[in-house]
Amino acid sequence: MHPSTLAKRGTVLLFLVILAFYFYGLGHLPFVGPDEPRYVQVAREMLLRDDLVTPTLGGHTWFEKPALSYWMMILSFKIFGVTEWAARLPSAISGVLTIVAVFVMSRRVEGTPNNLQGYAFYSLIAAATMMGIIVFSQAASFDIVLTMTITWALAFYFLNDLGEHSGESEGPRNWLLAGFYIFIGLSLLAKGLIGIVMPVGILSLHHLFQRRLPGRKTLTSMVWGLPLALIVAGTWYGPVIWRHGWLFIDQFFIQHHFARYLSNKYHHAQPVYYYLIVVPLLTLPWTAFLIDGLRHFKSWLGLSKTAVEQRSERSLTLLMGFALAWFLYPLVFFSFSGSKLPGYILPILPSAALIIGRQLWRLPAGSGGWALKTTGALYLLFAIGALGYSRTTGNLPFTLALVLALPLLVAGFSVFLFRRKPSKSIAIMAAITVFALVVVMHFVAPAFAERESSRRLLQLAAARGYSQTAIYGMQRSDRTPEFYAAGRIVYGSDGEPVMYEVPNQVIEECRKRNEVLLAFVAIGEVNQLSVVSSVQTEVIGDNGRFAIVAVRPR
Repeated sequence: MHPSTLAKRGTVLLFLVILAFYFYGLGHLPFVGPDEPRYVQVAREMLLRDDLVTPTLGGHTWFEKPALSYWMMILSFKIFGVTEWAARLPSAISGVLTIVAVFVMSRRVEGTPNNLQGYAFYSLIAAATMMGIIVFSQAASFDIVLTMTITWALAFYFLNDLGEHSGESEGPRNWLLAGFYIFIGLSLLAKGLIGIVMPVGILSLHHLFQRRLPGRKTLTSMVWGLPLALIVAGTWYGPVIWRHGWLFIDQFFIQHHFARYLSNKYHHAQPVYYYLIVVPLLTLPWTAFLIDGLRHFKSWLGLSKTAVEQRSERSLTLLMGFALAWFLYPLVFFSFSGSKLPGYILPILPSAALIIGRQLWRLPAGSGGWALKTTGALYLLFAIGALGYSRTTGNLPFTLALVLALPLLVAGFSVFLFRRKPSKSIAIMAAITVFALVVVMHFVAPAFAERESSRRLLQLAAARGYSQTAIYGMQRSDRTPEFYAAGRIVYGSDGEPVMYEVPNQVIEECRKRNEVLLAFVAIGEVNQLSVVSSVQTEVIGDNGRFAIVAVRPR
């Protein structure tokens, strides 16, 4: 069989494995964290009201995020029902589409008349097995949807730019530019103004690096392209501004855009170097290859380029310069934000995958040996860490730790076993990464998710006859009751759930209402409720952090 046929079949097989992996276990874990349950509840309320314009949470308007992710969840709910699996399906699809966009760009470069066979395959592996893309694709996340729309917008632009360099006809490039503007509009629908700030900043830096302006065709396309982007974005912004006016403009743009970026209003302050720590974690297990690749920035900018590189890797060098701009602009932009969360930097990961793919592709030529050895050492450390964590904490059964550690050891030692065939080491590492994450997701993560979610506690309460009881007093670090006990949460005048502060708060409310209430109480404070003579308490269960307690007047 011809090698190209084998490569095509191998790529198809890899795509099938990626699909199976990304859609596996989406409903295996409960919703966790402060954001995931609230996003899903907003989508459910919009579905129940048959309203695609106004996001609400607990019946109160909630203008923190735009509508695209909600619309995707609503469609999923209509097809599959309101479940964890259906809520996370749009994120998984977005993750896969992000990987496809990386493959399309790298495949287009590989297809130019250069000796680049295999680059697209390695870029695909890097993107599909990168920790940040995997993790955010498994949660109901706005960040992975934004990453997908920005990646496709930039992919269409780069394909147009490459076509201009290679003298392609204007007809196909018009369609590429149309795709660029459509995905700019979708990016605005995905997470607001950042959907245009990121692409415009990246492209400006790209052309600065190239020391040239966009081509005439690209510049004149703004006459029709910007209105096209606004039409796409206007499908939601128009109706929501028409309906809510200044209330929406103030909350959405002023508070959740400018105030969030310029201040610490939402309590997510981090040091300026925060993302220099986060990005290496999100790009695991290929971080060493990213660092190795970034060392070549001079050649990508044309500052230090050999005649051989000019002749044989011209299109790849153009892509690497593009990826460098894509990597640097979000890193600098978000490093100076007043609010910092790991998900903000997620759109940087496709550019990292393109850079990592180049380094993996160059391995057979003897480049990046230290990066391969460092990656192998990381797998060995992960294996030792799993065994050590099991022995010292007892939170991970030792048998399960062995199941995790042994493949990781194989991945680590493969670097030394296949010194002359580094491609085999890369394949083994990628496969074992997928295997280890499936094991963690299925056998390890549930115990940790249990401590971060109220789902089981509310199920226990329902079994005791409290399925309709109001919940007065949530814990600030657990917002999952807003989904799992929707319609029973007591909200304050500010539109936020009443949070548990002290036992007397719940006792006074119980006496005033003269009815039973449920409260989430820190385990260390349960006794303070149980000794009060004016109320009767029933501890229904706990998750290791909080207990759910029924409080009734005597």
